[in-house]
Amino acid sequence: MKKSTVTAAVMAAAFTACGLGAAASASPSAGAPLNVVAMGDSTASGTGAGYYHRGTHGTCWRSSNSYSEVAVAKLRAEGRKVEYTSVACSGASIDDVRTTFKGQPSQLDVLKPNTNVVLLTLGANDINYVEFGGLCMQGDCSKAAGPVLEKLPAMAKNLAKLIGEIKAKSPKAKVVVVGYGRQLTNGANGAAAADPICDASVFSAEERTEGSKIVTSLDLTLRATAKLTGSAFVSPLADSVNPTKEFAGHSQCDAAAPYYRGFDALAPGQEGQEAVLHLNKDGQAALGGLVAAKLR
Repeated sequence: MKKSTVTAAVMAAAFTACGLGAAASASPSAGAPLNVVAMGDSTASGTGAGYYHRGTHGTCWRSSNSYSEVAVAKLRAEGRKVEYTSVACSGASIDDVRTTFKGQPSQLDVLKPNTNVVLLTLGANDINYVEFGGLCMQGDCSKAAGPVLEKLPAMAKNLAKLIGEIKAKSPKAKVVVVGYGRQLTNGANGAAAADPICDASVFSAEERTEGSKIVTSLDLTLRATAKLTGSAFVSPLADSVNPTKEFAGHSQCDAAAPYYRGFDALAPGQEGQEAVLHLNKDGQAALGGLVAAKLR
């Protein structure tokens, strides 16, 4: 799918959704704390980054190393008063945010009229991105991107609708849509390709190329939806293709230390398959730095 085709589809979907408008300011009234809420899926909860909050191990996997907690810690270190809540949960789709999921109430329920910032990562589970990755690792996904890409326009429309619902509950809030980045290097293995996931029998060159189509299109879709709903956007990808300087060289199997988990997540005592190809502690820290910069 060409870049222009993806963007056009997203624009058409987003313009039909409710809640479009200018981005809100994240600044609270003088002396009041900045009220920050983190919502979304496993990337938002910090699955794979360790140090999980009590009661979320094996379910929502909310990590104290998640990008939202990193961003809040940076703001507090600069003297900002911040009140913070995360309701993000591993495995959540857009519709799951609207209802009870894994025994947790609707993520929307945490939003208040005085919420200033909503950090949001969603969409990958709506296009079966995890299932695509599983096919790559267990079979052949070298020609499997098409059905995933076909789900992007509907995902964009639903995400734009959700952002409208967020703004209805928290009209003062600045919504920051946060992307996923590039989990695997798009080229040959680099110097840091020590994890077994880097073996060509797991991800062939053709499968990496096919996955790259999804990575770029998903980031473009989230970027366009954020723009058309008056939301901010942060991503490990600078232009939906190339990583930012903070993430350059740090995809799994790349030249530098990886910011994404590999099959190390399957070792005894680790999180298991839910954490494979998710941001690790260093990756979440780098993303948290980008998010904090957007909130200053």
